[in-house]
Amino acid sequence: MKVSRKKIVGFCEEYLKVGKFEDHCVNGLQVQGAEQVGKIITGVSLSRKLIEAALSKNAQMIMVHHGLFDSQVKKPPRITGFLKDRLRLLLENDLNLCGFHLPLDAHPKIGNNISLCRLLGVEKDRRPYDIGFIGGLKNEMSFAGFVGLVNKKLGVRAYALNAGPKRVKRVAVVSGGASPWFQGAVEAGADTFLCGEIQEPVVRAAEELEANFISAGHYNTEKLGIQNLGKLLAGKFKVEVVFVDIPCEI
Repeated sequence: MKVSRKKIVGFCEEYLKVGKFEDHCVNGLQVQGAEQVGKIITGVSLSRKLIEAALSKNAQMIMVHHGLFDSQVKKPPRITGFLKDRLRLLLENDLNLCGFHLPLDAHPKIGNNISLCRLLGVEKDRRPYDIGFIGGLKNEMSFAGFVGLVNKKLGVRAYALNAGPKRVKRVAVVSGGASPWFQGAVEAGADTFLCGEIQEPVVRAAEELEANFISAGHYNTEKLGIQNLGKLLAGKFKVEVVFVDIPCEI
């Protein structure tokens, strides 16, 4: 069964409330391809490997969290080097490319951060914080135990700084490169901050604020949202959706 590109993109834009976000990325259709879509490849970040995987599976659409026109590209972009190669592959093969960035981080049902909260038991008195959430653990545990849980559930070896309490009670979860939001989370009551990347100045700041910090990898904290979106599209439109995992420890 095939569905029009317009229906798929329109549904995603409405469901993810794209219009509510100011983002440095293009949310929605980034490159126009085939009008009818029967197979979608999803992934965290666009790459030549992901495009080649889509071609090998005869897909008509790629849907990602980090697309062609992302933070690494200044506006207006120069289509040179690796960007030219990626764009050429997409255009030559009539492949649609869609990207959803902050709307997919923040979505309260299928987003990256709510999914991380559910996975890690961040459930008590949970409330939004920026594009993420702050909440109490369902079962309080030692810092070492919580880090072990993060590693097990996400399949990572997280960088963990135990500069705060030995027992974790209240956690802020903000996926990806969110370490600049660390101090605000501590001021809002979190004893532990979980994100995807840590910036060097945050190490000393965490010690001075006496708070814990866990960096579990940008890629690995942002896999769940795009997988959830793929499942939603497969169920709604009866198209085949395949998630392609291209591991990255960063």
